Amino acid sequence: MAYATSADVKARLIRTISADEETVCNSLLEDAAILIDAYNKNADEEAKKVVSCRMVIRAIGSEDSAPIGATQGSMSALGYSQSWTIGNGSVGQLYLDKTDKKYLGCGSKIGAHSPIEGM
Repeated sequence: MAYATSADVKARLIRTISADEETVCNSLLEDAAILIDAYNKNADEEAKKVVSCRMVIRAIGSEDSAPIGATQGSMSALGYSQSWTIGNGSVGQLYLDKTDKKYLGCGSKIGAHSPIEGM
């Protein structure tokens, strides 16, 4: 069960998507739901929707000035130069970034639990 629809993804994209991309989008939304549930099945439904859309947009790309998944970049003019650093495995893949994990309530948390305390 997907938490978002292709219409939700289209509403957040800067560009239009083709019929083939919409088919892929629907499949990716199903896959995103599985990944989201693996992290926090009990997360808020709206958070799951937003995170699903973010994951799929990263996977299919947008027409932003920087490529999806780029961690560093630079541009020049007149000399026609561009340079981008892409993280390993981030282009075309579904993944949860730090912000997504925070939306789902499973971000970086520091703490400890002792199993002996419950005895």
